[in-house]
Amino acid sequence: RIGSSSRVPATIEFLRALAVRPDADESLKRIILRVCDPRDYLSAPEKATAVRDHMNASMEADGLAVTLVGGKAHIVERTGTGLIVEPFISKITKLDFDTVQIEIARALPSLATDPEDAVTAACSLIEAVCRSVLIELGLPLPAKRDIDGLLRAVQEPLGLSPGRTDLPAEVEQDIRQILGGLTSVTKGVGALRTHAGDAHGRERGFRRIDARIARLALNSASSAALFLIESWERKQHRHLPKHPELR
Repeated sequence: RIGSSSRVPATIEFLRALAVRPDADESLKRIILRVCDPRDYLSAPEKATAVRDHMNASMEADGLAVTLVGGKAHIVERTGTGLIVEPFISKITKLDFDTVQIEIARALPSLATDPEDAVTAACSLIEAVCRSVLIELGLPLPAKRDIDGLLRAVQEPLGLSPGRTDLPAEVEQDIRQILGGLTSVTKGVGALRTHAGDAHGRERGFRRIDARIARLALNSASSAALFLIESWERKQHRHLPKHPELR
């Protein structure tokens, strides 16, 4: 019991009162994240999953969802068909990619509050995946270790070069276009980080981009990074292990 009321009615009354306060959104967000914190369910992890599933079903109509990154809960926006970054998050969680999880955990809450930081993190996660692939293949890191140089270094070993000559004739041009698009998207994320991200400093309080662009950059980076990981796994017939020395 809470005071003179039983727990459920008292909680409902508290949440209704909270909903009309000026800081309602942030307060409710903190409550949701606290309830979904997997560290509170270490002895019964299945309860954490059940709580998160119930919360996601309740928030689906609002276009929101709770997802786990690096063992912590985050509230993210859905697209019409679900979270674009969700398959990537699932993959890196299984692989225990410490560095990439750090960048995703940094990017998700920054999409609306600090889009420049989210773009910087989106670029960093592609770079981290590329470095991991090169290390696992026993190849040296390129002299130019930015996103463009790292992508170029992994394309040929993974069979992702647009210039490859062994493609089936009926889909050759289509695959070349898609592989060329991978390069263009990755370069675009890198260029956006250079011109609008926070890696090279910015004026206080000045926003060069909004949340839409940051979300596009993160979704694009996640799709590209997932494709690189799956390409490595398909070629090597095994999972890509983590490399803590990626930094």
